[in-house]
Amino acid sequence: MKLNVLKPAPGANRARRRVGRGIGSGLGKTAGRGHKGQRARSGGYHKVGFEGGQMPLQRRLPKRGFVSRMRDDTAEVRLADLDRVKSDSVDLAALKEAGVVPRIAKQAKVILAGTLTRKLALKGIAVSKGAKAAIEAAGGSVEVPEVKLAEGKKAERKKAHVAQAKARAEAPPEADKQSAAGNKPAKAAKKAKGEPKPEGKAKPEAKPKAESKSKGKKGE
Repeated sequence: MKLNVLKPAPGANRARRRVGRGIGSGLGKTAGRGHKGQRARSGGYHKVGFEGGQMPLQRRLPKRGFVSRMRDDTAEVRLADLDRVKSDSVDLAALKEAGVVPRIAKQAKVILAGTLTRKLALKGIAVSKGAKAAIEAAGGSVEVPEVKLAEGKKAERKKAHVAQAKARAEAPPEADKQSAAGNKPAKAAKKAKGEPKPEGKAKPEAKPKAESKSKGKKGE
């Protein structure tokens, strides 16, 4: 057997069908496009999912669930993976160098999976509650990364709403009832004291009813 003799089996590879090259091509005249219409024209286009103008299927079906945009930015690290890091001080750069997290990761989080056999100091890496307890039990330490507070009008409005909610939660129930009732006890106390009502416009005196003409005639 020689390499220059090798070739596909007979009938394995068929020549590409050349459309629009006369009757002999098998697809002459309309070249498989049919008669007239948008798809028969050059440049005719139908976007994927187009259903002639009616509401397409991908819009008729309900949507559920949530996919975080940061799913590729945050890498998940197990406790057992930390043993692959050579240095005792572990940060994002050390995890990338050890091949624990991918190079494109912007942040990492350690979860409680596996066991930790070394004393490590974590810096700038998020840690779950269980993983933090396991690291500290092994004699290590965790330095939580600083969270930058949001700035701007939207953040200020959010802070104000949170403050109002806290104030409402901490307020005593009696004060809430009074405010909801519109300070009814205060109004009742004013009535009990007998405070005079504010003087308004004096009502005009009622005129005496004139005697009817029929009564006058009888008197005569």
